Amino acid sequence: MNTKIHVGNLGAATTARDLQVLFSAHGNVAEVSLPVERESGRPRGFAIVTMATPQGAEAAILALSGIEVKAHVLTVIEHCPLRKA
Repeated sequence: MNTKIHVGNLGAATTARDLQVLFSAHGNVAEVSLPVERESGRPRGFAIVTMATPQGAEAAILALSGIEVKAHVLTVIEHCPLRKA
């Protein structure tokens, strides 16, 4: 079962490939989504990384939360999607 992780405080220079490499050290990465602003096309400063297993997600969260990547300290938590009313 896939588990999504929210990765916050990303710098504009961080790419999906950077995140793929970083997270794959802790398990299989199923997908990396790096949202951009509609008007400018610039990164929004966060990503959603989908890990193939809950164990991989937990290992990545523990290992990567608080580390510095390209001069930005990451926040890495389990993703909680917005609820629609």
